[in-house]
Amino acid sequence: MIATPSFHSLGLLLLLSFFLGFAFEDFFAKTSSARPGGIRTFPLLSLGGGMLYLFDPTHLIPFTGGLVVLGAWLAMFYGVHLRERDEKGERNAGLVVLLLNVHAYLLGAVALALPHWVAVGVTVVAVLLLTGRDRLHTLARRIDMKEITTAGQFLILTGVVLPLLPAEPVTTLTSITPRQAWLALTLVCTLSYASYLAQRYWPRAARGLWMPALGGLYSSTATTVVLARQANADPASRRQALAGITLATGIMYLRILAIIAVFNLALARQLAVPMAGLAALALSIAALQYWLIKAPAAEAHDAAGRGNPLELGTAAAFAAMFVLISLASTWVKTEFGTEGIYWLAAIVGFADIDPFVLNLAQGGTAGIGDHAVAIAVLIAASSNNILKAGYALSFGGRATLPSGLILVGLAAGGVALALLLAGIKM
Repeated sequence: MIATPSFHSLGLLLLLSFFLGFAFEDFFAKTSSARPGGIRTFPLLSLGGGMLYLFDPTHLIPFTGGLVVLGAWLAMFYGVHLRERDEKGERNAGLVVLLLNVHAYLLGAVALALPHWVAVGVTVVAVLLLTGRDRLHTLARRIDMKEITTAGQFLILTGVVLPLLPAEPVTTLTSITPRQAWLALTLVCTLSYASYLAQRYWPRAARGLWMPALGGLYSSTATTVVLARQANADPASRRQALAGITLATGIMYLRILAIIAVFNLALARQLAVPMAGLAALALSIAALQYWLIKAPAAEAHDAAGRGNPLELGTAAAFAAMFVLISLASTWVKTEFGTEGIYWLAAIVGFADIDPFVLNLAQGGTAGIGDHAVAIAVLIAASSNNILKAGYALSFGGRATLPSGLILVGLAAGGVALALLLAGIKM
């Protein structure tokens, strides 16, 4: 028995096929040669594909037969089309017209059989690819083969190697898994590659601070490593790097506060004033650094002259230090014990503080009140700033000495606020 399509699916089928036909005719309106497809053809193809799908939605025999007939018709057109010449005198070998006809036919079955967002999504993408031909060809001509190779390396790092690594610890010396260690390397590569692409293809945005801000939302530590390396390698980016390191740390305070507020609103209220105060201080210093440090004339440089945009050496060094710090933290906790939540906070601040903060916010440590947890969070954030100061000096040298001092100052401020919360007089 033939299934009855819903009114909404049929209406969507017609709407999308007309939309595709309108875009097709508008795009090819200036061409003199006739091309199959358009405002009438595409709705008919979609209706035909949908009806043939409904005859046998299980085995798709009628639908496949219709697709074969359509393919034979398009093959005959393509044989004639190849003998045509474009405005440059070259042979017309484009497949866009043929593919859009096939898309219109498949749209009938897609709109009736799959969720509506699939039909809408693929049709909108098809129209955008059709109408964006000139911009896409211009972009393709701007990108050289080295960029493609770099993108391939990045995809191997993130899409092939990372999922294959074990997600469980392989030694009792640390709880860090191989996947977490590789993720640390991948994170530095991602931030560095994004910075390279912005400087290469969007120089106006690259001169701003939006990239360090986004980095701070994910990992202020990795952002510090990337910016310190850039400041040391390229003096023209020193102003952006110094301000960006401070900015990323300021956003870190806001990120931690937001995470806590999701799970423990009472704890977030206790931390609102000190964390917001530290964030405001860091953001103000970042603004002063960006405005007061003189921008060199070479700041608008071309990133094409940079070395490996993935910064694999820097990423590997960061991942190695990440693992070593985890080993040291585990050893300290094993040998000396966690005598208190404050010592534990100081230790984990030299690794990844987000899991620690999440654990405390959700009450993962029994017998610890919100007041003590607030103090522990401030200590962890402060020790993390000490770690970032070390990274800044290690990867940036004298170029990032001001950032190191500022991070140490923010750490001291966090410890002072923690002591104030604890009721200890300075």
